[in-house]
Amino acid sequence: MTIDDAMNPRTAALSDIDMKLEVVVIPVSDVDRAKAFYTGLGWRLDADVPGPDGFRVVQVTPPGSPCSVIFGSKITSALPGSAQGLHLIVSDIEMVHAALASRGAEMSGVFHDAGGVFHHRGSEERLPGPHPTRASYGSFASFSDPDGNGWVFQEVTTRLPGRIDGNGAAFASVNDLAGALRRAAAAHGDHEMRTGGKHDENWPDWYAQYMAAEQSGAALPT
Repeated sequence: MTIDDAMNPRTAALSDIDMKLEVVVIPVSDVDRAKAFYTGLGWRLDADVPGPDGFRVVQVTPPGSPCSVIFGSKITSALPGSAQGLHLIVSDIEMVHAALASRGAEMSGVFHDAGGVFHHRGSEERLPGPHPTRASYGSFASFSDPDGNGWVFQEVTTRLPGRIDGNGAAFASVNDLAGALRRAAAAHGDHEMRTGGKHDENWPDWYAQYMAAEQSGAALPT
């Protein structure tokens, strides 16, 4: 940024401006049915605000998510069920699959893609089960709401480099932190075995290094 840019915020580079995605609007045909469905999944109900002439806004938030979901009446011209490919990032695909199935969501099976770095459209190229090596970003499961809006769970445990600043590692929820601690504990157990099987008194430092590296996509300690 030049001195002139610093003096005039109107000319600031876009890279210097935070743009946080906080709301996704989905189209539904029955607001009460959608509200019951999403709160039934354990999503937090943030607001249910009526307005004149049938206008209504409902906001819900998935557990641990910084982004909320809004639906209602007279808030979008999109056709009900037309929102597709909405991704929810989880640290354990099999655990979340079982949890949502127990709450009544009609889940696909856990799947991975046949060679893709993401996944193909619809159910094309799906192979059953999680990724063979349980690679981060590689395992998925899907479900739809009563209108057909489509959601995808994606398992992410280690971020690609550059996605998160290692100095700014943060955890969005208790569950998020607990999952990271469990993965660090398992990796640290392997570390102790490789170093003679002795107790590592500096395990808190090792855990911290591992958890920060996992989030930022840096090389994991061994």
